[in-house]
Amino acid sequence: MPSNKINILFSDVNEEQLPVANNKLHGWKHFAGLYAGEHVAATEFVIGATFVALGAATKDILLGLLIGNLLAMCSWWLLTAPIAVETRLSLYNYLNKIAGNSMTKLYNWANVAIFSVISAAMITVSSTAVRFLFNIPAQLNWYPSSFWFVLIVIAMGSIVVLVAMYGFSTVADFSKVCAPWLFVIFIAGSFNLFPGLSFHVLGDTAITNWSDFIAIGDSSIWTGFTGSGEKGIGLLEVIGFAWAANSITHFGLIDMAIFRFAKRKRYGLLSGVGMFFGHYIAWISAGIMGAGAAVLLKTTITSLDPGDVAYHALGLTGFVIIIIAGWTTANANLYRAGLAAQSIFVNHSREKTTAVVGVVTVIIACFPFVFSQMLPLLTYAGLLVVPVGGIVFAEHVLFPKIGLTRYWAKYQNISRSVPAIGSWALALMFGFGLNALDVMSFYYLFIPTWMFTIVTYTLLAKKYGADRNYSEEIAAEALEQQQIVEFQDAQAIHDQDFVADTSVVSKVLNAVSVISLLIIAGFACQVMFFSSSMEIYRINKSQFETYCFIFTIAYFGSAYTSLRRQKKLNA
Repeated sequence: MPSNKINILFSDVNEEQLPVANNKLHGWKHFAGLYAGEHVAATEFVIGATFVALGAATKDILLGLLIGNLLAMCSWWLLTAPIAVETRLSLYNYLNKIAGNSMTKLYNWANVAIFSVISAAMITVSSTAVRFLFNIPAQLNWYPSSFWFVLIVIAMGSIVVLVAMYGFSTVADFSKVCAPWLFVIFIAGSFNLFPGLSFHVLGDTAITNWSDFIAIGDSSIWTGFTGSGEKGIGLLEVIGFAWAANSITHFGLIDMAIFRFAKRKRYGLLSGVGMFFGHYIAWISAGIMGAGAAVLLKTTITSLDPGDVAYHALGLTGFVIIIIAGWTTANANLYRAGLAAQSIFVNHSREKTTAVVGVVTVIIACFPFVFSQMLPLLTYAGLLVVPVGGIVFAEHVLFPKIGLTRYWAKYQNISRSVPAIGSWALALMFGFGLNALDVMSFYYLFIPTWMFTIVTYTLLAKKYGADRNYSEEIAAEALEQQQIVEFQDAQAIHDQDFVADTSVVSKVLNAVSVISLLIIAGFACQVMFFSSSMEIYRINKSQFETYCFIFTIAYFGSAYTSLRRQKKLNA
């Protein structure tokens, strides 16, 4: 087909519905930064402290989080990235291709619910910092106990909704700026409180060896028992949660939307940057901060919210980290919820659907249970959408190996796939049935549910015609994909190459941001390793909190100015 006819054929098609063009692919640094930015966030304060409250033991935390996060990284590497790179499609578009519009709408409804709740939890977390400034009591019930807290949530949530509607691209870039600062601050906060914990347990602020760390952990952080004295969760539960926490994105394949831009399948390993900096180091650091704040205030960790913990670990910087980390995570998830809603209500703009979903999200955020129950919420969210990942895995990976045809539903012009919808419904009954019967730890329910879905969908798809001969349709599909590549190659000629900002001003700004982080880390190390007595510890802690706030401002001022200069250069 002549190139002008190909251009006419695809010019009116939304770019999101086409496979990603070769000139749009990214290198490894993009994915390392992306996963660091998304997985070192406000949720880490909640989850890290929750492990303490659930009574995990120190060795189980150190080993369990290592194994669980390694399994999660391998899931992105071996499941999500290969399918995304081979198809260059998001899960939404792939699902529409193999299961029809009806299934896609059901799936989008599920995503609206999931991402709205996660976004609500982050708004609540950010609000805990602001409520601390106004001396409003901690919200520890499932319902709000203060009218003023509700007003704070509405104010904070309104900002999140407006940004998700109109300014998300800026916030997405700002999240990448936040990633290195968040990583340093999480470690610095734990360093700032650890000598106090050491004195509480050992009677000495100095930690001389690894055995001291284990002793402090066993006695005051991860004791192996809950606050009520009951036996806590064990190694298998810790591994299971670390693996299941992001099952919605790896086994559930939502991160196909990210890895469709990857040049190589092995870039799935770069999810480990987020897992080991965010879900390993940050969870452990958050647990230390929570336990340390509880010791300082002579209370239990279950009586504290993230605002309490952050302030006593970091001083004024604690307010900054809670608000920024909460906002960046809430905005990303509310944006996803708005996109999913717009896919359902196609006659309305994304801005309008995001606004409506945002109002519901803010109402949910007024109820503190959404952040206090993050572990089960994330696990059940994964159980809800993992079957969809199983359907896609079966279609893309398994079908060609057993003589069935990919995209058979598309070739039959099916808009409502009975095998896909039926498999999802049966899988939910199976998974939640296992949970009701208490057959196994609910952290691992996503695995048998995923396998059940694959078997069920394969059998039903064969019954409905996946084993027929589609040679003509396959040839037409191959021709269409070739034409798409030709169209995208023609369009790429008009694209502007990225221009790096190498000006002296930007180099100075980048240097200031790096030096600011090094100074924060230096003062944190002074507290951790050079506090020979409680008196010196208090002096060092006070110095750290002052300079941490000053150089946090310096970091964001320089890093964000550099970001804006780079974006302006490529505008």
